[in-house]
Amino acid sequence: MLRVLVSGCLGGAPLRFNETGVPVSSPIWDRWAAEGRLVSLCPEVAVGFPVPREPAEIVGGGAADVLDGRARVLEVSGRDVTDLFRAAAQRAVDRAVQAGVGIAVLVDGSPTCGSTYVHDGTFTGVTVAGSGVAAEALRRRGIPVFPHHQLDRAAAALAELERVSLRPRDR
Repeated sequence: MLRVLVSGCLGGAPLRFNETGVPVSSPIWDRWAAEGRLVSLCPEVAVGFPVPREPAEIVGGGAADVLDGRARVLEVSGRDVTDLFRAAAQRAVDRAVQAGVGIAVLVDGSPTCGSTYVHDGTFTGVTVAGSGVAAEALRRRGIPVFPHHQLDRAAAALAELERVSLRPRDR
């Protein structure tokens, strides 16, 4: 059985920068929880960020640029937290591999977990298409990443991965 890495704040745990969580109300989520598939991780908290914490945004590029050393992650105060975000991304990948994760479902908009959009680096509330640093690292490792509002797509991808992995091999 493949498991599903999920952002620690999904399901309502108050782990986000502003001490909030993101409730999830879905039969898919409930089924995965009952089956023991959910592997919950807040990459930022896992590397020592407090709750609450300052908002952070990717500045000077995208998540791939952060991983490759061409962009930074800054807090609203200007403190550079790039190395911590890279460590958080690695922690997410390590946890996913250790737990036998097939896919990840992450909270969108986060500089760590965003999978379809993030904030633009100006701290003005403007969003742009893109990924968070952990989402990008997971994709580089071959783990499909879905936003929390696309559980139907995530469930279909997980079912396909399991179907393919259970298919008899040609000999």
